[in-house]
Amino acid sequence: MSFAGHAAGQRNRVGASRTFSMQRLINWLFALFIFCGAISFIEPSPYDFVSLVVIPLWFVAGFRVHWMFVPIGALMCIYNIAGFISLVPYWNEADPVMFMLQSLYLLITTLFFALFFAERTLERTELCLKAFAASNVFAAGCAIAGYLDIAGSSAWFMNYDRATGSFKDPNVLGSFLIMGALYCMQLLMLGRTRWKLATGATLFVLLTGIFLTFSRGSWGAFVLAAGLMVSMTIMTTADNRLRRRFIIGALVVLALVAVFLIFLMSFETIREKVLDRTSGEGYDDRRWINQLRSLPTLIESPLGYGPLRFRLFFELEPHSSYVNAFASYGWLGGFAFFILVGATVFIGFRLCHLTSPYRIHAQVFFPALLGFLIQGFQIDIDHWRHVFLMLGAVWGLEAARQKWLTQKTREAGWMRSPASAA
Repeated sequence: MSFAGHAAGQRNRVGASRTFSMQRLINWLFALFIFCGAISFIEPSPYDFVSLVVIPLWFVAGFRVHWMFVPIGALMCIYNIAGFISLVPYWNEADPVMFMLQSLYLLITTLFFALFFAERTLERTELCLKAFAASNVFAAGCAIAGYLDIAGSSAWFMNYDRATGSFKDPNVLGSFLIMGALYCMQLLMLGRTRWKLATGATLFVLLTGIFLTFSRGSWGAFVLAAGLMVSMTIMTTADNRLRRRFIIGALVVLALVAVFLIFLMSFETIREKVLDRTSGEGYDDRRWINQLRSLPTLIESPLGYGPLRFRLFFELEPHSSYVNAFASYGWLGGFAFFILVGATVFIGFRLCHLTSPYRIHAQVFFPALLGFLIQGFQIDIDHWRHVFLMLGAVWGLEAARQKWLTQKTREAGWMRSPASAA
């Protein structure tokens, strides 16, 4: 080899080493970013500070934009632009301005997640799920400690006899823990973990955290997401032997969860709280009445009421992200939000059923996200940070799938070409 060739090789190796080091740094910061999503009882959250480091660093390191980003980028930009248009008459009010700045920030993080997961997809989705599960353990651990009042922690991690953990709202905590629980269930079902006992223990910690929030919405969303994830895994498995193993694994996990719930219900205070929460007594029907009362006026108001102004008319928040989309963002924003949800549900189901290297991860991200989207009919999820993580991940996985299909088509065309045959 010539000296020039040797020098060029050295430069290439140095460049590769630098690239690897940069990617490793980005991965570590990204994992910290995801983990900090569990810390929400202080504002601004560490999540927000870490995002100010990892997103610019990723941007400088370089990325690619796939055509699949056009729909989500356009719809989310329209949604936010509509909100700022509705904000114009109230620009001198601090709360509506802060609300829209938070929406803009979440738009940026969503597009970041979509672009981030579209490259190095398997590596990054696995890293994300591990970091997210770790953050779930932290949040659930705080919830359990608060419920048991360990070292007086109930003052920090409880609210109205319901566990809030490292969040301010038990409903947010319960829903936050769902994707980590799904990930642990899938690891056990598919036998993708060498640490079965540790994974099983992690699952029970997360389930305990969900249970102690006494959040009916979170309970329902978990049952829906878990059922969807398990059924999708079984339906998309071509090997009958593996399908039987998955079914047996799912039944074993279900039996263990049932035994665990029976154990929790054996405590009188927990049993009474569950009966109280499931009886429906004391449930605030005003939220439903307010939503119905708002519809006629929203139909007559192209710009809606303006950001955070629903409560000025009805003395309560909308308690529905779909109503709030029209109330805070006007007709344009409301329709953009509905189209975004519909498009996401369509590509999510397609991702989870069509063959690709990313189907297994999609079967965790999408069922968890779908639970949020359904909860959105009865609670405001439009500023929950982890919802936008899952939203961006689903679109990023779809972009990766589209690139994988394009690569397969090219390879098939090359194999059939006359030149290659000759």
